[in-house]
Amino acid sequence: MPAKTALPSGVGLDSRAVRARMVHKLAAQGISDAQVLAAMGHVERHRFVDTALVNQAYEDTSLPIGLGQTISKPNVVARMLELLRQGAGSPAGKLGRVLEIGTGCGYQAAVLGALATEVYSIERLRGLHDKARENLRAFRLANVHLLFGDGMVGYAKGAPYAAIIAAAGGESIPAAWVEQLAIGGRLVAPMHMAGGAQALVVLDKTPQGVTQTVLEAVHFVPLKSGTS
Repeated sequence: MPAKTALPSGVGLDSRAVRARMVHKLAAQGISDAQVLAAMGHVERHRFVDTALVNQAYEDTSLPIGLGQTISKPNVVARMLELLRQGAGSPAGKLGRVLEIGTGCGYQAAVLGALATEVYSIERLRGLHDKARENLRAFRLANVHLLFGDGMVGYAKGAPYAAIIAAAGGESIPAAWVEQLAIGGRLVAPMHMAGGAQALVVLDKTPQGVTQTVLEAVHFVPLKSGTS
């Protein structure tokens, strides 16, 4: 059989080489966490994008997933997950319980499922919540729990969380997220800065208080309250 140079429209092993190239590119871009790279190489990103966009699934670009939302660039997903693991790793090398704000199509939740003991992922848009549930069904991830609700209030029933990650940016980090973060935990989220630009923010919760570090500029959809 001749070698395929483009991502095939099929599923399964067909995309393994393409995923490997994506992981190689992530490593070249500076992602060094072996567990993050392995998880990114394991999860089939093309299962989470529309059929018309499947040939772009492993490019380092964000893609529309409907309802005005996007699936983040692989580099951004890997970068945020690496930051989480640098601050909230367990002795076993895995993240503990994680809260994800903004399930979207479910891709990042699937990657988190390989990195954490338990994942609670909340989505405020019913259409995307249903899409993510359908996308994740085939993966049979018993440790990933999808919730429909207002992400700005978090999910108190699952707290405290070793890590919290958000896929939407607001003017500030909601107080509920900080309250639900465990002592020793880390939160990674985009946030609007003065002037309107967004930046990646890392928040660490220590026995002495909360420290906040502002990193590079990013571009995420706006954080909104309520459900729809």
